[in-house]
Amino acid sequence: MHLLRGALRNYAWGSRTALAELCGRPVPSVHPEAEMWFGAHPADPARLLIGDDAVSLLDAVAADPVRELGSDVAPRFGNRLPFLLKLLAAEEPLSLQAHPSAIQARDGFARENRARVPIDAPTRNYRDDSPKPELVVALDRFEALAGFRDPHATIALFAALEVPALAKYSALLAGQPDSSGLRALFTTWITLPERALATLLPEVLDGCVAYLSASHGRGQFGKEVRTAIELADTYPGDAGVLCSLLLNRITLQPGEGLYLDAGNLHAYLRGVAVEIMANSDNVLRGGLTPKHVDVPELLRVLDFEPVEVPILHPGGAGGARRYPTPAAEFALSRIDLDATNPTADVTVDGPNILLCTKGSVQLRSGDTVLELRRGAAAWVSAADAHVSVTTSEGNAQMFCASVGRAG
Repeated sequence: MHLLRGALRNYAWGSRTALAELCGRPVPSVHPEAEMWFGAHPADPARLLIGDDAVSLLDAVAADPVRELGSDVAPRFGNRLPFLLKLLAAEEPLSLQAHPSAIQARDGFARENRARVPIDAPTRNYRDDSPKPELVVALDRFEALAGFRDPHATIALFAALEVPALAKYSALLAGQPDSSGLRALFTTWITLPERALATLLPEVLDGCVAYLSASHGRGQFGKEVRTAIELADTYPGDAGVLCSLLLNRITLQPGEGLYLDAGNLHAYLRGVAVEIMANSDNVLRGGLTPKHVDVPELLRVLDFEPVEVPILHPGGAGGARRYPTPAAEFALSRIDLDATNPTADVTVDGPNILLCTKGSVQLRSGDTVLELRRGAAAWVSAADAHVSVTTSEGNAQMFCASVGRAG
């Protein structure tokens, strides 16, 4: 068991205060801080603090995968740590995006390799051969778009906006209020010629403003239209603004989670969260970004089946309470400690990353004792003994990332 120093990622949509404050560093930070990676991703591995040395977790796993991952996990995932744990802070919206299934990732990666597309090319869609399911758990109020809304609700939204130019699109969806109709409408909007988009989008936004004004911001679709207006301010002229009106608008309260499987079109809007995902970098973007958007490949990956995305809560009572997901690559549990419940145990049956998000905790595994303060993490290898967790400073919270159950 060792302290684990995360890799800080600076993106324009990040925050100058959230991660710095969470990790006890000076505020504001020099650059927007978007993510802290705790994992063994080749692009930016975390570092094991061993004495005076900082050793790449990627290198440590590669040097002895059976010891670090375990004799069951190592062969299942090709001697690679299968998950990536993150702290995420979004002050501006992320791109509209989806991730491929396992089969789509393998096929797409092989196809681009055959075409000799450089692995770091901006037009590359598949940078590895793995799927990328993900789970995000809010640390404060967290806003997102995820999954296609029931078409009947979208038809009602279009009617509420009272925009004549939306009539033909509403009729298209009313004629096929299912995944086929959503596919047709999304495809039409994402491929609109620039001149047509430049005409339609301002009319829709005017309708959004009028709706908010008439309803005094308290209408049924207030969140949806306000989001479209905000996205248009950040990404003017982007077809993704229109497409956002087709998606579920979700608000997570602290401790609530959202699981996103392959094909789910989504965008994180704002907030601070813990995120865990398969250790992959495969992203198909659909707008709200200056980056590459491959529309044909995106349409191949997207799942247009309308869904009501469930908000997740950890199951069980006391100790490590797990967020339920079907992911084989990862599992995420939350441990809450206080004066009446100051200790908990973490069972080690594979690799674990422990991340403290509130207060401070003491970790003990065999003869090793580590102190974790807010924003700090530890690596527990498969060879370590079970870990006991204790807090002596009132309320504390810790997340435990591990490998999902074999299925």
